[in-house]
Amino acid sequence: MKVSRLPSHLPSFVVPTRKLTIRSRLTFLTENAKYSRELEAAVDVVQTACRLCVEVQKKLFSKENSVLKKGDRTPVTVADFGVQALISMELGRLFPSIPLVAEEDSRQLRSDLENFQQNSASNSLVEAVMNAVTDSQGLQAEPLNYNQILKAIDRGGKAMTSEGKPATYWVLDPIDGTRGFVRGGKALYVVGLALVIEGTPTLGVMGCPNWDAESTYIVQNLAKETTNENELEDFIVPGIIMAACYGCGTWIKKISCNTRNVALDGSKNGWSRCTVDNCDSIQAARFCIADRETWERLPLSKNLAARVISVDGVKSWKPTIVPTCCGSLCKYMMVAAGRASVYPLQITKQSSEKVWDHAAGMICVLEAAGEVTNWDGSNLALSGDGDGRQKIIPRGGGILVTNKILHARLLHMI
Repeated sequence: MKVSRLPSHLPSFVVPTRKLTIRSRLTFLTENAKYSRELEAAVDVVQTACRLCVEVQKKLFSKENSVLKKGDRTPVTVADFGVQALISMELGRLFPSIPLVAEEDSRQLRSDLENFQQNSASNSLVEAVMNAVTDSQGLQAEPLNYNQILKAIDRGGKAMTSEGKPATYWVLDPIDGTRGFVRGGKALYVVGLALVIEGTPTLGVMGCPNWDAESTYIVQNLAKETTNENELEDFIVPGIIMAACYGCGTWIKKISCNTRNVALDGSKNGWSRCTVDNCDSIQAARFCIADRETWERLPLSKNLAARVISVDGVKSWKPTIVPTCCGSLCKYMMVAAGRASVYPLQITKQSSEKVWDHAAGMICVLEAAGEVTNWDGSNLALSGDGDGRQKIIPRGGGILVTNKILHARLLHMI
C-alpha cells in the first residue's frame, strides 16, 4: 500500500492556550515536522496508558467484576475503559476539535453504576475505572467524577456523532488483545492510537507493556548498553513503544511501565529506527497468523508449500510461525520491528474488521518500508458504519502485511 501524499491545505491543529503537558520530546523529528505536536501527545498518553494497564493487571484477579463479557463475548476490563477514558480526556483537552473513534462505550458501566446506587454496594466497576484513571500519572490533579469518566468513554463510543464522516479523527484501540491481557504473564497486548486524515493513517503509536525482551533484537541491544544495576532492577515490567509519522519513519524505544520517561541509551533519547526485515524467500519467512486461525486453514498455505517444494526441491515444508498471542496490532508491531516477515489475515464474510484494529499498525509498517494491502492488492478502505464509527471493508478476502519483496510474490500466489 502506498500512502498518498497528504493534501497541502490540511492545517496543523490549533492547540488550546493552556500549556501542553507533553513530556515525550521526539528527537528523531525535525524541528518543523508536520504533526509533531500530535505525535508527541500521542506518545506521551500511550505511555501513561501502558502504566495504567500494568497497575490494573496487578489487581485484575484480586477483585470481583474485574472482567466482563461484551456482546461479542470478548473480555473487557477496568483497563479497557480506563485507557479509553484517560486518552479521550487528554486528547480532548489538547485537541478539542478532533473527534475520537474508539472501541468501547459506557453502556455496561452505566448499568453497573445504576445497580451500585440501587443496592448500596461497597464498590462498583465505574469506581474502579475512575480510580485507575485518577491514579495514572500525567493527568490533571483535579478529582474526577463518574459523569466525567462516562462522558469521556462515550466521546469515542457509539455516542460519537458528526455530520457525515469526519475528515480527521483519532482512532484508539484501548487494549488490542484483551484475552492476552487477562491471561497475564508474558501474553502480549497493545495500546494503539492513530490519527487518520482524509482516509489515510498519518501517525500511529503502539505501546506494548510486556514486549518479549529475550527474543526482540532492539531490547537485547539496549540492555547490553546498560551497566547500572539499579536502573535494570527498575525495569520490573519492560515495555516497548513504537511511533511512526508520515515521512518520518518508524521508531521504537524501550520504556518502563513502573517509572516515568526512562530510556536505556543516550542516542536520540532512546529511540532507534526500525524497518521490516529483508527476507526474500518464502521458505525462510517468519509468519504470524490470527489467533483464531491455523496455518492449514489459510487458503494460500497449500500454494506456498507447493511453491517452496517446486523451487527449492525440498520434500516437505512447514512455515516458521512466530507466537504473538492476541490481537492484530501486536502482529503489525512484529512485522514493523523485523521480528516477523508476514502477517496474512483472512477475513470471512461473517466477520468484519474495525479501523482500531489496524490504523496504528498500518502507518508503523508503511513507514518501516513495508506494505499493507487487501489480498487483491488494493488499499485498505476506511469507511463509516451505521453508528458513526469505522470499518475496514476487505476486498479479496483478507489483509496482507509484509515487506515489499514478499508482498509482490504473495499477492501473485493469492
